[in-house]
Amino acid sequence: MPTEPCGLGVAGVSFGFADGTEVLRGVDLRVPGGALLALLGPSGCGKTTLLRAVAGLEVPASGSIVIGERVVTDVAHGTQVAPQRRGVAMVFQDWALLPHLDVAGNVTLGMGRAERAEGTMLAATLEMVGLEGLEGRMPDELSGGQQQRVAVGRALAQRPEVLLLDEPFSNLDPSLRSRVRREVKQLLVESGTTTVLVTHDREEALLMGDELAVMDAGRVLAQGDPVELHQRPPDRATAEFLGEVVTVPGFARAGHVQTVFGRLRCPGVSEGEVEVFLRPEQLGITEHVEATEGSAPVAAGTVLEVAFHGPFTRYRVALEASGEPPVEVTVGDSGVPRARAGQRVGVRGPQGPVRAWPAASGVASG
Repeated sequence: MPTEPCGLGVAGVSFGFADGTEVLRGVDLRVPGGALLALLGPSGCGKTTLLRAVAGLEVPASGSIVIGERVVTDVAHGTQVAPQRRGVAMVFQDWALLPHLDVAGNVTLGMGRAERAEGTMLAATLEMVGLEGLEGRMPDELSGGQQQRVAVGRALAQRPEVLLLDEPFSNLDPSLRSRVRREVKQLLVESGTTTVLVTHDREEALLMGDELAVMDAGRVLAQGDPVELHQRPPDRATAEFLGEVVTVPGFARAGHVQTVFGRLRCPGVSEGEVEVFLRPEQLGITEHVEATEGSAPVAAGTVLEVAFHGPFTRYRVALEASGEPPVEVTVGDSGVPRARAGQRVGVRGPQGPVRAWPAASGVASG
């Protein structure tokens, strides 16, 4: 089966400072042509340094970087293409608009002299980012969302092969951030530009990314489809980066795990003590303490805490485990609270196969 064309490939890239601090440790990434990769990780994990290496602003100690079909960095063979010849554009966290230039002046910074003189590319770019008629406005006369679109327009005016976005929405207030993210995502889909978006916001990564990569301590822990990584993470660290985790102890044998919810399917699991990985949304509150025939497995428990979040409610419940200490779980349920603290309830278990990792290993199977 043919693979998708590669827009950006990073292989074995390492980078460190003169004082011996390692920032990147053998990073591997592959972004299909025209796709948006969301690169998620905590502050200081090396995300921005990786972008700078792709842009040619940092020289790695090892590894290679390919843009399209061009090798732009290959440490082993002494290849290091200059930043201006890479076909890469970058949008910074503070957008870096020049305050003394109007919208047209800022956008045309990314164009060649002939393109600036002709003016058609300026008109096309302003239309692309929804800023027609605002070319004479100064940056301080624009809203935060408009300034964001100027920065993206300036980058896209370079017609880059790869666009790098470094926390571009972090300076926007929450109500504006949601709308601007949608607008920029649509813009990038329409332009077909291969894009890497750096963020520490998991909601943003899940919403924006066609592909998602999780990074920590200078390494890429996992890369793949956002839904697949969220629901089937390869290890505990990736699972916790991508959302709240519920684990319940169990004993695995012959493709099943015996838990407080009863016997659950877990294909491929090794025999022995395991921790079953769940999301709060895979569980539900019910007033029926006992399971009925053909229904999802139900465990009885007592509500310890109720937290109402508006569109959904979170419950902390202590489940009764025969002959064992109670098992505390977090349950996610839509709508208003349907139980109160101290109430005895049933918790519906997961339907379908589950994943598990051997106790204390943190590496998933199943």
